[in-house]
Amino acid sequence: MQIRALDRASPLAYRSYVLFVLVLVYTFNFIDRQIIGILAVPIKTELSLTDSQLGLMGGFAFAIFYTLLGIPIARLADRGSRVRIMTAALALWSLMTAACGLVHSFPQLFMARLGVGVGEAGGVAPAYSLLCDYFPQRQRARALSVYSFGIPIGSAVGIVLGGFITHWMSWRMAFFIVGLAGLFMAPLLRLTVREPVRGALDEKLTPRPSPSFSQVLAVLARRPSFWGLSLGAASASMMGYGLFFWMPSFLVRSFALTVLQASLVYGALVLVGGLTGIWLGGFLADRQGERRKSMYAIIPAVAFLGTLPFYVGGVLSSNIEACMLILLVPTALGLAWLGPVLTAVQHLVPSDMRSTASAVFLFINNLIGIGLGTTLIGVLSDALRVRGAGVESLRYAILSGTGFYVIASLLFFFAARHLKKDWVGEA
Repeated sequence: MQIRALDRASPLAYRSYVLFVLVLVYTFNFIDRQIIGILAVPIKTELSLTDSQLGLMGGFAFAIFYTLLGIPIARLADRGSRVRIMTAALALWSLMTAACGLVHSFPQLFMARLGVGVGEAGGVAPAYSLLCDYFPQRQRARALSVYSFGIPIGSAVGIVLGGFITHWMSWRMAFFIVGLAGLFMAPLLRLTVREPVRGALDEKLTPRPSPSFSQVLAVLARRPSFWGLSLGAASASMMGYGLFFWMPSFLVRSFALTVLQASLVYGALVLVGGLTGIWLGGFLADRQGERRKSMYAIIPAVAFLGTLPFYVGGVLSSNIEACMLILLVPTALGLAWLGPVLTAVQHLVPSDMRSTASAVFLFINNLIGIGLGTTLIGVLSDALRVRGAGVESLRYAILSGTGFYVIASLLFFFAARHLKKDWVGEA
């Protein structure tokens, strides 16, 4: 009743509340997704895994169903209640995260992570669509940037919480605790967030049947900017997700930190750098994008190029304090793409196609970014280790990932050339 009263008294206050709840849900999404990075250290020891197996478990196992189910679930979200879909997704991925604490072998852990991916497939694309029906166009890059705060907050909390619980209890209890905590969030989402009128803040559509998947694909096929943004984001995510997963192990191996120390150091880096970069990207996009649509792609393209010297200096540093201080800059710049790119994708299709278009974007981004990035770094680390790099193999495997940012930048510059023409409602 209090939420309903807030909605009637102040639409802005209720919109802010909805954004807060969605950020909280997204935070749990990334806690459950990224906690595996810090837990990889004790899991590898107890289950006797290789880096290649860790990469498959942390990347491909999660990504395969997360990407494959994202599109059909988004189709449901374009037709039905996005809030109900997200509630069911939250409950499922939280339950499967808790189940990860019960495993005793690599195949069992692989299957449990598949289950986490199945649940999280319904957690993001519907949220993008919801936010576009709560916030007008001039505020969407910032709203989607604030929503994306769930990435660094959830990643940092998952890393730090996983480190503390593992230190005081065990890695199994870390899975149990964060999984059960997410289950308690599901009723809050379902009971306090209402389904908004679809497309009310956008173009006035003539009533028509819900577009088919083939119709959505036909629209996207005529948007070269969509493919530039999607493939560019996927390239960047190969480095981004790879770092989220492998950096704690890198800190333990190359700087002789404990799991708890690595969780605190990297958690702080992700939180401070991530929040700064995401907000900066959304702020600049809202300020510059209104005048030039191409800026939604140019801002992240420039940011990615700016990461390169800092990653080289930070990863090759032999001093932990210097390493973390230098890496703060590229951590921020590497996440500045979220607000601008997510906003642009929402405006490349009519409002009744947004969930599906977002799911296609996420399919490309996550299948390549999560599925390949984490795995390739693990495989490369194993290969370098047997070729003489030894304990430092992960350092050089991570450094090689900076090439993905160069590819991402080139693809975003390509997308920038087409954004104005592709933008719905632009002349």
